[in-house]
Amino acid sequence: MENKNRQKKDRYEGFEQGSIRPPSEAYSLLLRLTRNCPWNLCTFCRIYKRQDFSLRSVENIIKDIDLIHTYVDRIRQIIKPGGPVDQKVIHTLYTSFETKDRVAFNAAMDWYASGMESIFLQDANSVIMKPDDLVFVLEHIQKCFPETSRITSYARSHTLARIKENDLERIAQAGLNRVHVGMETGSDKVLKLIRKGVTKETHIRAGLKVKAAGIQLSEYVMPGLGGIDLSIEHAMETASALNSINPDFIRIRTLAVTSGTKLARDGEQGLFEKPSDVMMAQEVRLFLESLHNITSQVKSDHILNLFETINGKLPEDKKRLINIIDSFFDLSEEERVFYQVGRRMGFFRGPEDLEKSSHLDQVKQACNHYGVTSENVDAVINELMKSFV
Repeated sequence: MENKNRQKKDRYEGFEQGSIRPPSEAYSLLLRLTRNCPWNLCTFCRIYKRQDFSLRSVENIIKDIDLIHTYVDRIRQIIKPGGPVDQKVIHTLYTSFETKDRVAFNAAMDWYASGMESIFLQDANSVIMKPDDLVFVLEHIQKCFPETSRITSYARSHTLARIKENDLERIAQAGLNRVHVGMETGSDKVLKLIRKGVTKETHIRAGLKVKAAGIQLSEYVMPGLGGIDLSIEHAMETASALNSINPDFIRIRTLAVTSGTKLARDGEQGLFEKPSDVMMAQEVRLFLESLHNITSQVKSDHILNLFETINGKLPEDKKRLINIIDSFFDLSEEERVFYQVGRRMGFFRGPEDLEKSSHLDQVKQACNHYGVTSENVDAVINELMKSFV
């Protein structure tokens, strides 16, 4: 499917932004190079379903970059360094020149206010562009915004593994200095079941190639994706793949089974059973225990995750990260329920918050009101998690 590289012959209709970006790119300028996902078959994902993939023309991408550049230059003329940004200044910005494209203007305003440090290239796999085209776009970004220190993108291992080494090095030299890869799992059995379109060996080959090119690598893993049957293999094979790669970042994204996905239908038919929170905590613990001889930064920066405080550098923080999970198992059954619910309500980051949080009574009241118990807590959590995807 990826070889088709469909490019729409549409005319320029204004600045474009896609629907998603990694949490770590919250303050990045979003520039859309491709639309949707060229693979779009993963059983757990519904983001781009019923949407065709297409490459945007280089000409239209450059127009987007130039439009942001024009707005940023004008903003700099009106907002003086250290000066106030009150309603009067904002009104002056909106009325000082014609802003036909409010999406672009608002994007420029937000990015300027955040410090203009990073840019994220959308949508799901920008590196699928022809290397010469991607290099041209990156060099134009660097020319327009030399102060920006980070340019990042999502990328598929399948695509990265097929890019020639010298092309990937040229892309890195042109300014792409971090890629986010959805590994999800290192288990070939799980990869086949979820229709990821890649193997463990390809994940490893792609990751090593990215590192060799001098690009930072952020690998995403998905606890729960192996179901109950393949939970142990999922944890250990994923750790094994990461041990071979030694990525700069390992980011945890707990599985949420959302309606309309093949995985949800598999669950309804009894072909997939999502592990409980307790089981996934055990899976994450085994995963962390199985990471050896690497220096990755482990991040758990999403509300889907049971433990947000799992954040540290390997190998020195490994024991501390495992102890966070152990402290969850040290809680009573009732306390675990309160923590599970309070975590997904956004009140708790780690089990230690249970004792010091002012929201515990609120969580208890919610559990009592909705009849949440240890028997039904995972069903309740599963419904809550659907709203986070």
